[in-house]
Amino acid sequence: MPDWFKNSLQAFKNPSYVQSAVTLLLFFASWGIWWSFFQLWLTSPDHGLNLSGSAVGTIFSVNSLVTLVFMFGYGAIQDRLLLKRTLLIFCASITSLIGPFFVWIYAPLLKHHFTLGIVVGAFVLSAGYLAAAGIFEAVTERFSRQFNFEYGSARAWGSLGYAIVALLAGFLFAINPHLNFWLGSFFGILLLLNLIFWRPKAEKTLGAQLQNHDHASDSPSLQEMLGLLKLKELWVIIIFIMFTWTFYTVYDQQMFPEFYTDLFSSREKGQRIYGSLNSLQVFLEALMMCLVPLIMRKIGVRNTLLIGIVIMAIRIGLSGFFINPIIVSFIKLLHAFEVPLFILPMFRYFTLHFVTKLSATLYMIGFHVAAQVGQVILSTPLGILRDEIGYSQTFLVIAIVVILAGFFAFFSLKKDDEDVHGDPFIRS
Repeated sequence: MPDWFKNSLQAFKNPSYVQSAVTLLLFFASWGIWWSFFQLWLTSPDHGLNLSGSAVGTIFSVNSLVTLVFMFGYGAIQDRLLLKRTLLIFCASITSLIGPFFVWIYAPLLKHHFTLGIVVGAFVLSAGYLAAAGIFEAVTERFSRQFNFEYGSARAWGSLGYAIVALLAGFLFAINPHLNFWLGSFFGILLLLNLIFWRPKAEKTLGAQLQNHDHASDSPSLQEMLGLLKLKELWVIIIFIMFTWTFYTVYDQQMFPEFYTDLFSSREKGQRIYGSLNSLQVFLEALMMCLVPLIMRKIGVRNTLLIGIVIMAIRIGLSGFFINPIIVSFIKLLHAFEVPLFILPMFRYFTLHFVTKLSATLYMIGFHVAAQVGQVILSTPLGILRDEIGYSQTFLVIAIVVILAGFFAFFSLKKDDEDVHGDPFIRS
């Protein structure tokens, strides 16, 4: 039996790992059941709102702008809460209400009061999902260090949850998109109950110790948080993220779903196949989440991240050259390899080169906030560019930008043994 499989089985004996895994599974299930078809819902004339590319770009831009504000607050609040779940429970409360919000508030507002709908939707989606995703991941990473389990393995359960619902999402969307939104609420309620009532013994014990302990030295001050913005190393990462992950996110979320479904004889057929393919992709992603920590131990954090950038550029670039649905389906599956090879080493890069007590703030600012700033700036212009020159040419432009950012990363990102201010990384 392989060592990685033995380690995976051993992890289930750790209650903190199991609870964290279930939390991520339910959060990403609540998100993925509707988010995987959000762009199609906005643009579809039959099952959605029939919005233009520029209108969709505006929605994504405003979502990103509001998410940006929430992320600054979420990261700072959670670093002071340490292991407390207060913020997670707040986010889960919003996810539990996503069904009635979409059906009775968001859709009518976008149809009849577009500007107001954009603003209201941005606040709800950002608070419950777009900003919350980073804080759920950051808290799980902190738990992994406190309670001795592998973060990547726990994060894989989030991908698994997304994959399971993605398998259903396409079929439900073709019947009635409202089903997707109501199931989002169902998983959100389960998530909320899980966070309120399930606290492993080790977490309770450590939480009690922290309450009785003056943890001022463990909890970062406001001055320390603001001081992060003076770090040249953080700005290098922000620039890198804006020209890689941001462009990739616009490509993958704002453009690719409609591009793919339009390759088929009917939108309904494309939507069903897209849902099934999306599920397969995320299953593979969950497997890679378990394998990437092993890859990092062999070749290092920086090298793993660079491989992720190469795969990112290849996927975007190939999408600009092919319109055969079979070939494009295989191209889409590259996402399953690219995302774990990018996200996990990026998180480890923060805990390696920066102090760990600021990990949540660093991850939110350096990764998620940087990506959202990029989306605020780029979503609408890229949406207009797509309207003018089409998907294929737009994909090639995005691929060129990512390639250039890859060269920037090669010369700018620190090696694993340089400026180690956090948890040292040792290859095995």
